Amino acid sequence: DLQICQHRTPTCCTKKMEESYQAAVRRERTQSIQALNFELKYMIVGHITAFQEAFESLLRFAENRTSSLFETAYRPMAKEAAEPVKELFTDISLYILGAETTVESAVLRFFDSLFPLVYSRLINPGITDLSEDYTECLRLTRQDVNPFGRYSKNMFTELSKSLWASRMLSRALSLGIEVINTTEHAALTKECSRALVKMQYCPHCQGLTLIRPCVGYCLNVMRGCLASVSELDAQWREYISTLEYLTNEMAASHDLEIALSGIRNSINEAILHAQLNGPQLSATVDKVCGQPKQQEGNMSSDNIVPVKEATETQTFIMAHASLNNKRREFINYMKRSRTFYASIAERLCDGDLVMRDSSTCWNGEDVV
Repeated sequence: DLQICQHRTPTCCTKKMEESYQAAVRRERTQSIQALNFELKYMIVGHITAFQEAFESLLRFAENRTSSLFETAYRPMAKEAAEPVKELFTDISLYILGAETTVESAVLRFFDSLFPLVYSRLINPGITDLSEDYTECLRLTRQDVNPFGRYSKNMFTELSKSLWASRMLSRALSLGIEVINTTEHAALTKECSRALVKMQYCPHCQGLTLIRPCVGYCLNVMRGCLASVSELDAQWREYISTLEYLTNEMAASHDLEIALSGIRNSINEAILHAQLNGPQLSATVDKVCGQPKQQEGNMSSDNIVPVKEATETQTFIMAHASLNNKRREFINYMKRSRTFYASIAERLCDGDLVMRDSSTCWNGEDVV
């Protein structure tokens, strides 16, 4: 009653043993593919973690530099500006990690929140009545009066170019993990599991427990079993090329690190522009939002404090170097894995599975 290991000579197998062998080859094949995938998956997961850690370090550095701008140059609004600054960097982080948001909306929302503070604390520091309605009016007016000139637009244009490649790389790395996980759990067809039993376990039915498959026979069986997986070869090569392109984009002129560290300067330039155009802004705002209550005197001119850019600190340099090195190591490794899916059958037939150093091996029917 044997279905797979049929042979002319007496056998010590039963149908139940054949079923056990089929369960064994399915389990072994999954484990073998998992072992092959492990190093590749380990590299990708490791890079995702390293990328996120280095990115978060750069982001914290840029946020601290931006907060220090308000604390040193714009003290009257430093406390109230803390929340918009935090929201801006949270939005940037979420964008990189794939959230459904845009850099433009994050930057414009930040400047919408900033304008009421700049207007009431720096341009007209005598304002005492900053009601919710008046604050909301200032927020809405910001888009029409454009108090920050070209600086707000320049900031999101530069950030968008830099963060786009980082966002795409983050998504691409996650996709890589998904592909590898899917191939690990690809179901074996009935024909494949029968072929694997015939190759690995049918010799046992003849009492030949030490004999192993011939190399060519193993390759034929594995290629047949993994035809659907090896079809990923062209797409995998294209995927590696895309990763290479994205890492090069990140290291090119629109560098992520430079863009993040430049946020402080962009905000400073934007605030200075608004202060220098204070009288015209006040005239327009008064027409649209009305005149709020003010204390005597206006000290706006005393609050224009240009800030010199702080020199790059050791923390930033280390995070920058770390991210660059990680990118380089990772892409070099991934380039070596271009043929991963094309050569998967050869790799599974390597090692202890087949007989390489002997003239005697199993060809599926007999010992040759």
